[in-house]
Amino acid sequence: MSETQPIDPRYANRAPKSAGRPKKRRNWFLRTVGLIVLLFVLMLIAVPLYAWSRIDKIDAMPTGQRPAETSGTTYLMVGSDAREDLSRAERARLHTGGDAGPARTDSIMLMHVPKSGPTVLISIPRDSAVNIPGVQGKQKINAAFNKGPALLIQTIENNTGLRIDHYVEVGFGGFASVIDSIGGIQMCLPKAMNDDKAHINLPAGCQKLDGVKALGYVRSRHADGQNDFGRTERQRQMVGAVAKKAASPSTFLNPVRYYNVATKGVDALTVDKDMSLLDFVRFARGMRAISGSGGVALSVPTSDDNYQLCCNRGDAVKWDTKKATALFNAIKQDNTSGLKSS
Repeated sequence: MSETQPIDPRYANRAPKSAGRPKKRRNWFLRTVGLIVLLFVLMLIAVPLYAWSRIDKIDAMPTGQRPAETSGTTYLMVGSDAREDLSRAERARLHTGGDAGPARTDSIMLMHVPKSGPTVLISIPRDSAVNIPGVQGKQKINAAFNKGPALLIQTIENNTGLRIDHYVEVGFGGFASVIDSIGGIQMCLPKAMNDDKAHINLPAGCQKLDGVKALGYVRSRHADGQNDFGRTERQRQMVGAVAKKAASPSTFLNPVRYYNVATKGVDALTVDKDMSLLDFVRFARGMRAISGSGGVALSVPTSDDNYQLCCNRGDAVKWDTKKATALFNAIKQDNTSGLKSS
């Protein structure tokens, strides 16, 4: 029988070398995961702040007497064909024409975000016959935009009784860039669209549209014979589709796409100087609601799409006064629950 060797007291309480390794590995893994999560959160915050700093802010609101504020928030969205920030190559790619003339608008929409209830997106036909302050007789509403956003806002407020809280304008280049940054938009066409003026020739059926084709799709007035009515319907479809895809998990979980979506279109974006980043976040959330069950999309009710304007000003779209008044009164009262998409 062998004798037991005495244990050196220097090593009596020392653990085996391998005992601490799993714990060290776990700590390293948790620290790495924590760092990745922190960087991800910082990216989610920093990218919008950077994008917000690049957005143009202008003095868009009219002065003088205006309608009373509502408990919700109403945004005026305008699609502008301003060309001065586009290079000659960009104008050719987007088919905007060669010269940078006065800005016009093909798209006018109101989005109302109530305190409670569904968000409402209202398309206003650009050929709507309205009274423009300082102009005798009715004119098409897009004529007000030619003299700046303040006159357009004043015109809309005077004709609807609804106060506009914030202004958002998107240029040609910004619209196309946003579409491209999210990998295009899937649209299902009930029939083929061929419009030389909008530079599109699209087959019937579901297909992915890039920025240039999407721009032509929402600008076309002659492909379906519905003039402004078909165009406003396509614009609402496109707004909802873009908002849905831009706010999808695939965008937030992809740092490259998230950065591109947040920054690609901001150089062609203009907002009123009183809008804060929080206001803009609410705007983005409202856009997201329109694309789902939490939103209602419709047009201003009309009664005549061949309304004759005075003094050789052409045909226009006449609102249905009774129905339009009821719609805007519901918005003013923040009562959107009874409204339905059309």
